[in-house]
Amino acid sequence: MTATLYAMENSNSANNGENGELLDYLEVTTGATPEYAVIWMHGLGADGHDFEPVVPFLGLPDDLPVRFIFPHALRRPITVNGGMVMRAWYDIIEISTSKGQDEAGIRHSADKIRALIDSEISRGIPADKIVLAGFSQGGAMALHVGLRYPYRLAGIMALSAYLLFPERLENERSQSNAETPVFLAHGTQDPMVPFVLGEAARTSLRQGQWPVEWHSYPIPHSVSQPEIQDIGGWLQGRFC
Repeated sequence: MTATLYAMENSNSANNGENGELLDYLEVTTGATPEYAVIWMHGLGADGHDFEPVVPFLGLPDDLPVRFIFPHALRRPITVNGGMVMRAWYDIIEISTSKGQDEAGIRHSADKIRALIDSEISRGIPADKIVLAGFSQGGAMALHVGLRYPYRLAGIMALSAYLLFPERLENERSQSNAETPVFLAHGTQDPMVPFVLGEAARTSLRQGQWPVEWHSYPIPHSVSQPEIQDIGGWLQGRFC
C-alpha cells in the first residue's frame, strides 16, 4: 500500500467518553474522502494505538479510501489483575463465556461502541460499509455488538476472542445481521484466551448460519504477518 495515511486523535474532553460523549479515539484514513469504515477495538490494557501500525500492512488498494477508528476503552479495575486499573471494555473476573461476567460493564461499552457506529453513519458512511473489529476482549465486544446491531454491517471481525453469553444469542441476534460475514482468527498457542474458546465461537456461529471465515495460526495471544494479510484480503472482500 502506497497511499498516504492521515492520522489524528479525537478527544472528547476530560470526561473520557463518560456522560454520553463518544469515546476518545485515534482516526487513520487511507484517503481524503473515506467511503468505508473499520471500528477496531483493542485488547485488555492496551489502547487505540495498539493496532494503528497494522494499517499499512493490510495491503489495501490505493483507491480504497477507508477510515479506521481505533477507540480507547475507559479505565477500570480488573479483578484477574488484582484490581489494577487499566483500559478495558469490561472487568474480567475469569476467562469465561458466561460465568462471572461484568454485565454492567459489557452493556456500557456496547452502548459506547454503538454510538461510534452511529457517528460514522452520521458522517456519511452507511452501516453496510462499516466493519466492526476487535482483538481479545475487544473482539468479544465486536461480536457482542455486531451480531445484535439493528442495521446491516459490512462485516464483523474478532481476533483471539470469544463469544459473550452465547446462550442468549439466538434470542438477541439481529435479523439484519443474520447473514453478515464474520472473520474469526485465533492462535493455537494462546495462553490467555484458550484456543478452544475461539473454536467454540466458530461452532456457535456456524450453527447459527452465519458465514464464518475461520483461521488459526501457530502463535500465542498476538497477531502475525500471515494473519494481517488474511485480514486485508477479507476486508477487501467486504468493501469491493
